[in-house]
Amino acid sequence: MASGEFFSLLGPSGCGKTSTLRLIAGFEQPTSGKILLDGVDVSDVPPHRRNVNTVFQSYALFPFLDVFDNVAFGLRHQKACKAELRRRVNEALELVHMSSFAKRRPGQLSGGQQQRVALARALVLNPAVLLLDEPLGALDAKLRRSLKVEVKALQERVGITFLYVTHDQEEALTMSDRLAVMNAGKIVQIGTPRQVYEEPADTYVADFLGAANLMEVEVVAVGPLRIGDFTLSSQRCEATAAGTAHAVIRPERVRIEEHGSAGENRVPAMVERVVFLGAATQVMLRLAPGVPLQALMQNDGSRPDLAQGTPVHVYLPPDALRVLASSAAEVPVPTDQPLVAS
Repeated sequence: MASGEFFSLLGPSGCGKTSTLRLIAGFEQPTSGKILLDGVDVSDVPPHRRNVNTVFQSYALFPFLDVFDNVAFGLRHQKACKAELRRRVNEALELVHMSSFAKRRPGQLSGGQQQRVALARALVLNPAVLLLDEPLGALDAKLRRSLKVEVKALQERVGITFLYVTHDQEEALTMSDRLAVMNAGKIVQIGTPRQVYEEPADTYVADFLGAANLMEVEVVAVGPLRIGDFTLSSQRCEATAAGTAHAVIRPERVRIEEHGSAGENRVPAMVERVVFLGAATQVMLRLAPGVPLQALMQNDGSRPDLAQGTPVHVYLPPDALRVLASSAAEVPVPTDQPLVAS
């Protein structure tokens, strides 16, 4: 990781995200490789001597201490003088907009307020890296949406390196400067949110990161494809030989047109289900060759309502239809290279 970067580890439960975080924090010991912090190997350094701090999903606030004393706890352990302690705690509380709650106890705070206190308690120690283990996981959906923007803005203000663990794709896409997608203890792909979303390394990444239509196609040559009796073209074909491959297209790039529309990359389909999502409508389709497909249409008033059983034509833009290589190699992480560096 680069200094001052917001980096996320994204993957399903059990893929190794939290284990990686615990290795960096010092709660687990690596069996091989190194953990470098500012260029120094800290693999054998105990947790309390590493310049990192952790925010847990449960927040782990002391219920018998008020907000001020919760935030001041680490500074008292470092034997900071009273004036310095008060100044730094007040600055941290102001940073997370909790100054007016300094005398309240955790039980008198909402979940979002407790999360802010946990962030202040971690940031007040000025760690080189702040580790966040799904800190928004216990909050309701609306609060998570607002706080993820606040957390990213906070990181940009303080300039500290954040390593964020989540299984929520939207969180990772919204907040990260870069992210790593993990599967079964391995890093499958690293990149910016846009790179990973638009250029998935394999079918696993394409399917896990956001909604994706994965279709089995027959590659006739590099570019031309066949799905059933219909010919398609792709400007993003990574298959190097003819044969069966997987094509991916995001639902928001699928265009639904009137039945009988002519032109390339158009396939007849039937509407199977329509789901109203508020700002958008999800349309479940079945292509003529029997392949399921979903489209996402914005509810901007420009499109007619679709009903179950409506025959349509589906346009799959060549620049949005990506044919993946047969398999993608895992991102190599040699044992002589750092697991994390700030």
